[in-house]
Amino acid sequence: QVQVVESGGGSVQAGGSLRLSCAASGYTYTMYCLAWFRQAPEKEREGVASMDSDGRITYADSVKGRFTISRDNAKKILYLQMNSLKPEDTAMYSCAIVPAYGCPPPHEWVGLIHARWGQGTQVTVSS
Repeated sequence: QVQVVESGGGSVQAGGSLRLSCAASGYTYTMYCLAWFRQAPEKEREGVASMDSDGRITYADSVKGRFTISRDNAKKILYLQMNSLKPEDTAMYSCAIVPAYGCPPPHEWVGLIHARWGQGTQVTVSS
């Protein structure tokens, strides 16, 4: 059974940094996509960053240059290093994995029946 568990959220002042971790286990996919999403209150969920099994990376325009996605293959942990945080980055951050060749666009994930999601970790950035 595939499990996804996020950690590393918290409260930080604007300009600060946080590193989120996503431990995905129980999967045997050779081709997959791991992605970070976030959802702020009363807003739609948006894709933040993704990495596929070949290492191809995409970022949302709103986080380019500030966030870095990386992966420890041995530990099967996905990271999201978030620097220069802004109040508008405040959201619940979730990690997800789906078997796929390449990463689907964020808006397609809601229909991916084989996607597995974590419970999320809250990030709060104060001004």
